[in-house]
Amino acid sequence: MKISYKKLWVLLAEREISKQEFREIMQLATGTMTKLNKGQEVSMSVMLRICEYLDCNIGDICDAVKTE
Repeated sequence: MKISYKKLWVLLAEREISKQEFREIMQLATGTMTKLNKGQEVSMSVMLRICEYLDCNIGDICDAVKTE
C-alpha cells in the first residue's frame, strides 16, 4: 500500500492556500514537503499538526491506496 495526499491538495486549493504558503505556515522542512508531494510517508506528528491547522481528521487529508 502507499499513501495519497490528494485530499490534502484539494483541501488547500479549496481554501486558496498555496503549497508554498502552507509549507511556511506549518514550518515544514523542505524534505517533509517533498515527501508529501511524492506521496511518501511522513511522521504522525506532522500529520496531526496539519490536521490541527486545517481543523480536520487524518482521513480528510490522506488515503491508503492499494498497489499491485
